[in-house]
Amino acid sequence: MLRPLLFLFFININNFKLLLVVSFLVPIFANQGLIYFDMKIKRKILFFIDKEGNKNKGYNIDGKLRLRIRYAQNIVVNFNVGYRAEIAKWSIETQRCKTGTTHGKRKHTAYDINNEIQRLENIAETLFKEYEFKEIVPSAEEFIEAFNTATGKEQKTNSGTGFFSVFDMFVKECGSQNNWTKATFEKFAAIKNHLISFDNNISFKLLNDNKLNDYVNYLRYVKNMRNSTIGKLTSFLKWFLRWSHKKGYNDNTAFMTFNPKLKNTPKKVIFLTWDELITLRKFQIPSEKQYLERVRDVFLFCCFTGLRYSDVYNLKKSNIKSDRIEITTVKTNDSLVIELNNYSMEILEKYSNLNYTNDKALPVITNQKMNEYLKELAELAGIIEPVSETYYRGNERIDTVTPKYKLLGTHAGRRTFICNAIALGIPVQVVMKWSGHSDYKSMKPYIDVADTIKKAEMEKFNLKSLS
Repeated sequence: MLRPLLFLFFININNFKLLLVVSFLVPIFANQGLIYFDMKIKRKILFFIDKEGNKNKGYNIDGKLRLRIRYAQNIVVNFNVGYRAEIAKWSIETQRCKTGTTHGKRKHTAYDINNEIQRLENIAETLFKEYEFKEIVPSAEEFIEAFNTATGKEQKTNSGTGFFSVFDMFVKECGSQNNWTKATFEKFAAIKNHLISFDNNISFKLLNDNKLNDYVNYLRYVKNMRNSTIGKLTSFLKWFLRWSHKKGYNDNTAFMTFNPKLKNTPKKVIFLTWDELITLRKFQIPSEKQYLERVRDVFLFCCFTGLRYSDVYNLKKSNIKSDRIEITTVKTNDSLVIELNNYSMEILEKYSNLNYTNDKALPVITNQKMNEYLKELAELAGIIEPVSETYYRGNERIDTVTPKYKLLGTHAGRRTFICNAIALGIPVQVVMKWSGHSDYKSMKPYIDVADTIKKAEMEKFNLKSLS
């Protein structure tokens, strides 16, 4: 191949020394053959708007700016430019924003966007020239890593540290935007721990189909999780990967088509029937276990109002009016008005003259302790009906029978209210006003249960004799 050689000469003119540099292109021989340095990586650099359209709503007025580079005929790499551009203000011919325009909610100028486009194009061309000089055709992974390094994104991608740092950023941003509860933050902390124990050196680049399948198998065989739990954890991971891709930290899109087949059965709705509810209410708590009385009162209040534990925990006396409760829920920020019935009003009156911190209306202990005591209380009250459940771990079907008291938790109070309200004939749309459910899809499991209850009640007619 031809390589430049430099010859240096010093010339003495009138007692002044001048440096003369002479450059020659000389052939380099290899394998006794003359090779000329003429390697050229054929490439096409394209900047375009991802229109993000859909069949129902048509195209948006703007979209994310993307960079797509195709080289060596069949290698394609994609990058985010970091800006959104309006379609009507974009020139397909020049691959630039039209002069004098502004784009997006932040009104980024065409000047700034076009400068960034030019910067990225220059970086790409420089990298190709370096590879041509070395006579190397880089793989897609090699080019992405080199490009991200050149653009300053090397700390955001392709390293285990970067992956978990970005995960922390995701939790912080989404937690703030969506008003996550303490329990949700703890849930994502657990997810992070699962990922660390699976592979502490995990990176975005390595998360292809095989790696994602390995993660599913790890949860199944090492963590011994049910398919339903694995499905939730993989959906949370894909949420994070979508976010990181949207933010430009993750160029690996394998997760978009990753949908592991996990056999599942509908989750059983655990609640108290009306008879069980009355049994629990009338049960005489032993004198040595009076600590269970407040637990029972708080749980029954959930059963007669449909409130979640978090809302009962935060319920203040100022939320209570003469015949109703007016609250904004912790989980969904819904503003609800729930009328009081005789049962719920009786519990509030019982504690109305007692003062608790932060003006709380009821003596609510921690959720963990309450769940523990609730199981103890229900067992003492004889709520021991066997409950059959079926779940899958991989392809293995597992059938279990568990006494109901072991399955009870604070959320069973909310389910008890909804199921019994529908079974009593209260219209579903009214129950949804109390519970805060926004669609019938989320109510369907409760409706199915209520239908079963009504069928069982109708059977009682068959036991009566008309003769």
